[in-house]
Amino acid sequence: SINLFFNMFLKLLLDLKKDIIIGLGEIGIVLYKLFSKSFIVEGFDINPKLIPKNLKKNELLPVRFLHICIPYTKNFNSQILKLEKKFHPQGIVIHSTIKPSTTSNVQRKLQIPVIYSATRGVHKRMLKDLRRYTKFFAIENNAPNKKWACTEFVKLLKKSGLKTKQMSSPITLELGKIVCDTSYYGWLINFAQISKIIADREKVDYDEMWSFSNEIHKFLSNRPKMFPGFIGGHCVIPNLELLNDNSLNQIKQINNLFKKISNI
Repeated sequence: SINLFFNMFLKLLLDLKKDIIIGLGEIGIVLYKLFSKSFIVEGFDINPKLIPKNLKKNELLPVRFLHICIPYTKNFNSQILKLEKKFHPQGIVIHSTIKPSTTSNVQRKLQIPVIYSATRGVHKRMLKDLRRYTKFFAIENNAPNKKWACTEFVKLLKKSGLKTKQMSSPITLELGKIVCDTSYYGWLINFAQISKIIADREKVDYDEMWSFSNEIHKFLSNRPKMFPGFIGGHCVIPNLELLNDNSLNQIKQINNLFKKISNI
């Protein structure tokens, strides 16, 4: 019985792994807090002030997942390759908003599985939104250890209290984040900006004009009235550059026109 207990204890020790969050900004720090409740998690950031003071390092433990939560730049792919060499993880999960095909391009350079899991939510209430929204993820069909990566990632999310669902391919999810989330939101604000310009030009009340569609939206849910403000922040407009689509780039042009006309 002592040998049995010892073998079980030894297996438990051998199975112990840690996850590392790279980038402890608005998204990374929230994932760190969520994951560390049920798993051994460390955080890494180039800004030492963002690293939690109570963070304990477990140098001897192998790394299960490296969670990428850094902003996308032209050096994003090479940064991931350098981080993989530094930490030697069994898998990588990208949570950042990225240029379409990034996951595929990174996967081709690595012999470990690379998962893309887009993040949804408003930064000031990120914890609440992460728990509210389903955390979609996707992985290339030819990724090594694909089954292991998916099983472990789903386990990580579920034990952290998050809902999850797998998409068919990373590029579907990469486009979904940019096209169907931030850019669509930008288009809606654009229409509010255009309608405000027209209302001001014709000297009519914006809210009274829009009251005509209130009941339509109530019954059909397809006439949303948005606040006609200038689109700032670091999501909607910067994400347009990741796709660089001529049609969607009009969001930025209309936004700049609105700023010019409104003297914001």
